[in-house]
Parts: sequence; C-alpha cells; structure tokens
Amino acid sequence: MMKMLSLQKDAVNSGNLILVNRENPYQSPNGALAPVYGGRNTVHLAPRCASVLEKLMDELCVWGQIEAVSGWRSQREQKVIYDDSLATNGAEFTAQYVALPGCSEHQTGLAVDLALNQPDIDALRPHFPYTGICGAFRAKATHYGFIERYPKGKEHITGIAPEPWHFRYVGAPHSRIMKDMGFTLEEYLIWLQEFPYGKKPLMYVFDGLTIEVFYLAASRDDVLLEMDDDVPFTVSGDNMGGFIVTVWRGSV
Repeated sequence: MMKMLSLQKDAVNSGNLILVNRENPYQSPNGALAPVYGGRNTVHLAPRCASVLEKLMDELCVWGQIEAVSGWRSQREQKVIYDDSLATNGAEFTAQYVALPGCSEHQTGLAVDLALNQPDIDALRPHFPYTGICGAFRAKATHYGFIERYPKGKEHITGIAPEPWHFRYVGAPHSRIMKDMGFTLEEYLIWLQEFPYGKKPLMYVFDGLTIEVFYLAASRDDVLLEMDDDVPFTVSGDNMGGFIVTVWRGSV
C-alpha cells in the first residue's frame, strides 16, 4: 500500500539537516528545547539532539571530563556575543569564529560546543583535542548523528575557521555518510541533489539496515510525496528550497 503526503513549502526551513550559514539564515521559529546538564553549565538543545548527546556521553562515561560549553542561543544572545567579539577581538577574528546574528547554528538548537574539563575554559574557543577522551568522543560521534561541523581545510566552503569543539547533530546515517565521503554539510546537501525523488536514490547500509536517501525540490506551495505505507522514513528540510527524505528499507 502507498500513501500520499503533502509537505508544506515552508517546512524546508526546519529539520535536522537544515543548512544555516551566512548565505542561508535561520528562518524557523524557536521550537521546544531540553536541558543538558553538561558539568559546570546547563545548556539547552533541541530535544532529539539533547537525548542523543546524553546517550553518547553516558556510554563513554565522560561527564565531568567533557563539559558542554554552549548550546542553543537566541538571536539576541548571538548579537551580544558578536558585538562583544568585535569590540574585544576585532573584525578579522570575529569573522572567522563568530557567526552573524541570524546565521548561527546555535540558534537551531542542533549545535553544541564541547570542552575538555580544565580550570579555565575559553567560551569562544574551548579546548577539545583529537586525543584522549575527546578522541574517544569523536570516534563515536558520527554513529550517534553528530559531525564536526567546521573541519580544518574546509574554511573556503564553510566560511568559518576550524572549530574542533563545535559539533552539529544531523542524525544518522547522514553523519556516517558525510564522514565516509569527507563532506561538510554544505557539500553533502549539494551532492544529495544528484539523487532526485523518482529516480535512483542514494543507497547506504547502516547498522545492518538498507537506507535510501533522496532529494525532493520544493517547487510549489504543497509538495507531494508518495511513500510505502509500512516503511519508516524521515523528512528534513535543507533551508535551501528542498527536502531530504530518508527511508529505512530493512535488513541487508
């Protein structure tokens, strides 16, 4: 059996895979948030992001060794941080490390800055190395749906200097595919447009399950999507005018 779904065009601005940067400002209203008790600070994240992060940290038993420094920020708070950095650090530093108000992933509730626990933690550039317990976190992060959002060597694509401390929740299997391909979120979303709805989807095996991923352009106010009635799937906007549909087909 098949079912027909109607996707509202403005839904392209919400979901785990939305791209938020200087060219694609955040456009969704603030949704629900959940607290994450990350050591010295309590940060707030989108509920799914918060739940998965806590599971990952619990599995590694790293609370107390790793601190959650920053999660969701309002646009007003982002403006204060941006203006303070301009005054303190100058325009060049701020352009590299602080997003413009309205263009920060922190406003989505899907991004978290982490730090290795130490006496003094830099709120703007916390220390989160690639070794030790932080390396163990990185090794697990993509399986749980997190990516290092601003890697070294991709500054010309992301527009942001390397931020080893900044992790973005995109959900699995997307995080794993991005790691396998060496893609940033910008590159990944453009690449997915090569797998349009109605043609051959991207195929991927994750945790023994066959996954199909395809792109659906939001060319009208109501976008129709036909799906199998008994197959689980998710839909996320990309904040660029389209949807990413992820279908779990079953065991390999």
